[in-house]
Amino acid sequence: MTSWDLAAIAAVLIIGVPHGGLDGAVARRIGWSKGLVPWLGFHLSYIALAALVVWLWLQWPVPGLAVFLLISALHFGRSDIAYTQSLIASNSAQQWLPLIAHGGLVSIAIPSLQSAAVQPVFTILVGDEGAALLIKAIGMLFLPWLLSLAGYAIYAIMHPLWRRPLLSLISLVILALVLPPLISFALYFCLWHSRSHTLLIWQSFEENTERRRSFIEATVYSLMAWTAALGFFMVFQGSLSSALIQLTFIGLAALTVPHMLLVDIADKLKQQRLLP
Repeated sequence: MTSWDLAAIAAVLIIGVPHGGLDGAVARRIGWSKGLVPWLGFHLSYIALAALVVWLWLQWPVPGLAVFLLISALHFGRSDIAYTQSLIASNSAQQWLPLIAHGGLVSIAIPSLQSAAVQPVFTILVGDEGAALLIKAIGMLFLPWLLSLAGYAIYAIMHPLWRRPLLSLISLVILALVLPPLISFALYFCLWHSRSHTLLIWQSFEENTERRRSFIEATVYSLMAWTAALGFFMVFQGSLSSALIQLTFIGLAALTVPHMLLVDIADKLKQQRLLP
């Protein structure tokens, strides 16, 4: 790994991961009780689900990485188009074309455009055979994804609100083409996904008290995550590169599952008034 790769992973862990620290605020927004017992229940459930994801990945690494790429595509796609969707009166069409195009950036475009550089990363996570299998499978999805991107471009011409996110996506694809995969992923995750998610959640707070509480929570959660990462390094038997790759991507998978269930499902259902 180059020094730039190390800097990219450090950015993901230090800058990107803390955006999930606002999940407690999201839980309260959708109606989770503010009492001590429900508060403890939320955190224990969150940690237990994250731990379950880690255990499942370690038991079945190839399906674990495949499922992580799938849920990441759904989560990143929904997050990237959330602001534009909020400006549209009717979401009856669900904007599936922008969703597919944006969602495929990390899970399809980066591994396909930089397959030779991505394969060693996958090998650390799932072994040689699993990495080759996943790279081949993702490569088969690249042409359909390109077609969805072309369709998205036509869709944006007809619907001006989508032109700005389309241009952002095209810019990110160009970065994925010219930069090493860890660097392009870090730029996307830190400067696009995490930033936009944090701003959307922060702007939804109506009271300064909630903002202060959420900031403190996010700080504490980030410190806990970094402490856990440090503990992982202390007990890990292997190279620094392997430790960083496994910590970053298995850790992201563990945190993404409860984060996605809360943000992309529970919060969306609440907004659609399908939850009490």
